[in-house]
Amino acid sequence: MKLFPIIFSILFLISCAKNPIIIAHRGAPGYLPEHTLPSAAYAHALKVDYIEPDLVLTKDDQLIVLHDIHLENTTDVEKIFPLRKRRDGHYYAIDFTLKEIKKLSVHERVRNKKALFVKRFPFQFKFLKVPSFKEFCDLVIGLNKSTNTKIGIYPEIKDPQFHLKNKKDITRIFVSFLKEFNISKQLPVIVQSFDADTLRELNELIDLKLIQLIADDSWKKTGITYQKMRSPKGLELIKKYADGVGVWIPHVLQEKDLAKNIKDVGLQIHVYTHREDSLPKGIKSSNELMKKLKSLNVDGIFSDHPDKLLQI
Repeated sequence: MKLFPIIFSILFLISCAKNPIIIAHRGAPGYLPEHTLPSAAYAHALKVDYIEPDLVLTKDDQLIVLHDIHLENTTDVEKIFPLRKRRDGHYYAIDFTLKEIKKLSVHERVRNKKALFVKRFPFQFKFLKVPSFKEFCDLVIGLNKSTNTKIGIYPEIKDPQFHLKNKKDITRIFVSFLKEFNISKQLPVIVQSFDADTLRELNELIDLKLIQLIADDSWKKTGITYQKMRSPKGLELIKKYADGVGVWIPHVLQEKDLAKNIKDVGLQIHVYTHREDSLPKGIKSSNELMKKLKSLNVDGIFSDHPDKLLQI
């Protein structure tokens, strides 16, 4: 009879030691500008499990890989098209054709005209381009073939409600793209969004793993109250249309029962975002963060510096 506690302890330790999947957040932006093809290629070379492209639409309904729905934070749009901003001062991708966007150069992300992460790729180097989603997929498919690997993609549909207000259904265009190019037969695919209605629609249209992203309400991302989503009742509702949740790392570290509640309803936990140069408050190293996240039985981690986690 004494063997049972020992076996249980061993199984528990094995469970706790399970390595979460590593998702290259926007490629490998810790080393190369986010959402560029070289950044995605570098992430692939690090042998991550998935590479994340954020998706927005152009004026001519082309899916491009871009984190923001506007262009000025990561491109030289103000220089190339100085008169194309809207009244709010933003240059929206949806106002430009793909051909026009290809005239832009991508640089390191800026805030108030200064590099957001000062120790990353030099801001003044501006020779990279905004990729189309087709180019991104072709790159990963090609690298998987040439390296005999099966690294997947983890696209996020950005601001679908904004697109609908501008008379563009990015969700339907995304689904049509997947079917036209047979993407899920060539690549492992996980789809994510902050918008619950979009995920409910996708749940009816495609047979892929879906992840409900959960923001902090202070970010005012949508009209959704995300704090309610993190409650046991909210998680039960998510379970009806999604396979897991994407949770901000401070939430899962600070809210005592959140990880357990997510697991109790049968959802996976993918957390965002690990950055070697911007660790969560109170965390001294990537190694310490990884140990804490593994102890919470986290299933996946988004990272700007995926190599730092893969080394642990």
